[in-house]
Amino acid sequence: MATRIRLKRMGMKKKPFYRIVVADSRSPRDGRFIEEIGHYDPLKNPAEVKIDDEKAIKWLKNGAQPSETVRALLNKAGLIEKAAEK
Repeated sequence: MATRIRLKRMGMKKKPFYRIVVADSRSPRDGRFIEEIGHYDPLKNPAEVKIDDEKAIKWLKNGAQPSETVRALLNKAGLIEKAAEK
C-alpha cells in the first residue's frame, strides 16, 4: 500500500482549513485516511502550522511520500532533515 502525507480540506466555502493526514494514495482528497498528524491554517497571519514531529518522522521513515505542499511545510518545520538523519 503506497501512502501519502497530504492535506485534507476542512472549513467553510472561501475559508479553508487543512488537516495534514496520512492516507492511501488511491483514496480521495477528503476521503478515508490512516492517521492525522497535524493541521494548517493559511488564513491566519502568519499561517499557523502544527505538526506532531514524532508521527511525521515515523511515517517518513516508513516510506510515506509527502505532497508538494506538505513537503514545503515539513521543510519549514525542519522535519525532512530530522527524518533523513535518524
